[in-house]
Amino acid sequence: MQRLFNIVVLILLLGAFWHGYGKDIQESGVKAGVSSFASDFHSLINGPEVSNALEKLNTGVTNLMGALTEKLDSATDKERPETEKVKKPALEAPAEASFSVRNIELGDSKDKVEKLAGGAQRHTLNEYGVEWYTYHENYQNFFMAAYDTDNKVVGLYTDQDLISSKQGIKRGTPKADVAEKLGEPITKLLKGNVYYQIKSDGEYEMFEMDKSYVTIFYDKHENDTVTSIQIIDADLEKQKSSYFAAASTELKQGFEYQLFDLTNAARVNHDLSVLSWDKRVKVTAQDHSKDMAVNQYFNHTNLEGKSPFDRMEDDKIKFRMAGENLAAGQNSSIFAHEGLMNSIGHRENKLQKDFQSLGVGVAFDKEQKPYYTENYLRK
Repeated sequence: MQRLFNIVVLILLLGAFWHGYGKDIQESGVKAGVSSFASDFHSLINGPEVSNALEKLNTGVTNLMGALTEKLDSATDKERPETEKVKKPALEAPAEASFSVRNIELGDSKDKVEKLAGGAQRHTLNEYGVEWYTYHENYQNFFMAAYDTDNKVVGLYTDQDLISSKQGIKRGTPKADVAEKLGEPITKLLKGNVYYQIKSDGEYEMFEMDKSYVTIFYDKHENDTVTSIQIIDADLEKQKSSYFAAASTELKQGFEYQLFDLTNAARVNHDLSVLSWDKRVKVTAQDHSKDMAVNQYFNHTNLEGKSPFDRMEDDKIKFRMAGENLAAGQNSSIFAHEGLMNSIGHRENKLQKDFQSLGVGVAFDKEQKPYYTENYLRK
């Protein structure tokens, strides 16, 4: 009988809780509903004449709600589908060039690429005036290729274990070994009539070889080892006459989607779930990038004193967790992404296991300098 009584009391308590706070739970999640309940409950017991009488009830309900929150959050985690592992292709040493990506070299045909990797998942404009074609299987075996007008490969990039070279350099090779095998990197790059100094703070090195420019990126948080590679045909690099590309709507969209894809590829490298594209918070990110570009500042807090979370709330975006990454001045999405991965706070956002979605906004200032904003959410 006591057990039956306890069950009835529990049902009544849960019914009353849902009646008063169910809407909060539906709109903002279990934890938000519990938080709202706790606030109201503590307001009720501020009077000393009732505090002792309700102390045991308060403790019991708190424990109950804590258990309920844990179970429901656990259930949500269990509902997330596990990413099916895709077989990695067998890599071979390059036939002609020093480096290849997924057994593809500069000069190979688009037909060859798509026989090896299937059709592209996306294609978007890049800073060289050609498009990055993105190939992957749910962001596994991820790489990007660019083509000239004859559909020959003139650009390659990957941040996954798809790098092979005649020198034995691959993803995970120590930086010291790269220096030993490739020698000194170049320190300046001619654009038009201007030389630009390459100052990377050790995050990447550029080498001129095989009629191409090879940029090797290093991960400072994984013992300065090779994390990714970009290979650009020398003629394509030289035809880019300035450091920043000409701003356009197409380039803005290209940088945005490329940052999204690069983030998901990095998450897959760390056995994390793939994020979905959030078109609503993308607007929030876009507005902040534009504000920084127009008003020439760089900060998470805007000139009105509003934080990223204030701006999201202004845009009626509900979330249980949120984060923001900013970058400015990198001349491409790849360099922006690699820089963020080497900055510990930004890296933690990119690799936060509990985030579910991402929106990216890019804007250019009068000097064509890009501003990048990434907004992450868990709803």
